[in-house]
Amino acid sequence: MSERAAAYPRPPALLPCKRHVRIEALGRLLADTYRSLRVLETFHPPTFYLPPKALDLSLLEPAEGRSFCEWKGFARYFDVVAPGPGGEPRRLRRAIWQYPDPTPAFRELAGWYSLYPAAMEGCWVDGEAVLPQPGGFYGGWITSDVEGPFKGDPLHPELV
Repeated sequence: MSERAAAYPRPPALLPCKRHVRIEALGRLLADTYRSLRVLETFHPPTFYLPPKALDLSLLEPAEGRSFCEWKGFARYFDVVAPGPGGEPRRLRRAIWQYPDPTPAFRELAGWYSLYPAAMEGCWVDGEAVLPQPGGFYGGWITSDVEGPFKGDPLHPELV
């Protein structure tokens, strides 16, 4: 089954998902779950949100700053931190975010986590490696069952 990002709604849809999601970062298993929420927005690949129980929260440290989404509200960020080979800490800055108090339409996201696939060592959905959404600003997860074009792709500057 294939989905077209151009056919996703605006405002975005929030859908439960039972696909297997696995994430590795800094040589560690960060998440492994069959329970997630997907946000589907026009011209964006899906963004996966994971429940707190699915993540190794010991690897997260609060990061400074926040951002605002017109649909979901204010997001806060986290660094992923783990000891390196010599014991020195390695850090992925602002690689994970959550909406602690989202808008009513997205209240199910409260406290769940999402991340930038490009910052991780690997993200997989049902065993398939995820490609990050182009552009570095967005956190979409591209798999073979999602068709573009996608916002952020330099080949499609009209999708700003």
